[in-house]
Amino acid sequence: MPEVRGCNIPGDLYYWPEKHIWARPEDDGTVTIGVTDVAQSLAKNIISALPKAAGRPAKRGRSLGTVESSKWVGPVTSPVNGEVLEANPLMSSDPGVINRDPYGEGWFVRINVPDWAADSAEMVTGDEGIAAYEAFLVAEDIVCEAAE
Repeated sequence: MPEVRGCNIPGDLYYWPEKHIWARPEDDGTVTIGVTDVAQSLAKNIISALPKAAGRPAKRGRSLGTVESSKWVGPVTSPVNGEVLEANPLMSSDPGVINRDPYGEGWFVRINVPDWAADSAEMVTGDEGIAAYEAFLVAEDIVCEAAE
């Protein structure tokens, strides 16, 4: 997995670097959304995660729920439009999974996205995504550190 400034940035995901959000289109046509390794590193130990429930609308730029750590509370911003199909059931019992595995078991929600082509055009992926995220990290002087 590519690492930039101590942060894991997989090349196969779509990113909204300024919001520290990733998106992954699934084979069934849904899109899985989560927070990046950068977000979990900045937040430190995540103690609460409250995603929107299934059936709720997702609107680009609006909150899909909140994440709280010992030093920060904030929204998980949707990079796409659609409808929440599933919230990660681990979020209520083990929100720290975001710290341990932000790109795997620590996903936040799955969304039905009617126009993935349009929504994905607003994000970056592959080598371009890694380079864009690196430029953002350098500009903001962000370096990832492991959760305590």
